[in-house]
Amino acid sequence: MILLDTHVVVWMASGDPRLSGKAQDAIHNARKSERGLAISDITLFELSLLFRKRRFELAVDPGSFLSEVERRFVVLPITANIALQAFDLPQGYPNDPVDRMIGATALVQDLPLITADKEIRNSGAVPTIW
Repeated sequence: MILLDTHVVVWMASGDPRLSGKAQDAIHNARKSERGLAISDITLFELSLLFRKRRFELAVDPGSFLSEVERRFVVLPITANIALQAFDLPQGYPNDPVDRMIGATALVQDLPLITADKEIRNSGAVPTIW
């Protein structure tokens, strides 16, 4: 299974070409092998927030979009271990609480994270694909 950062879900839904070739290959291979693609449950919150801030447009209403996301991806809950791990990420990791929950989810669930976020990738705290 592979964990997706929120912007990756948005880019996949909108057909945005910014996904790297390596990320596209990993997504394709995960789907093909039925390993699956996952998101942290906080990603649903962030998607709703981004929509309300008009950071991306949808052809459907937000409720329908979020339901479709839940259907297409494994939604991993925030557990006590994830909440604690979010505070133990190194200083170079982004301070944004959503980024920290997503990174902690990757670590606790032992999943690589597909992300374009340079701060996350450069921190070396989480195994990433890009």
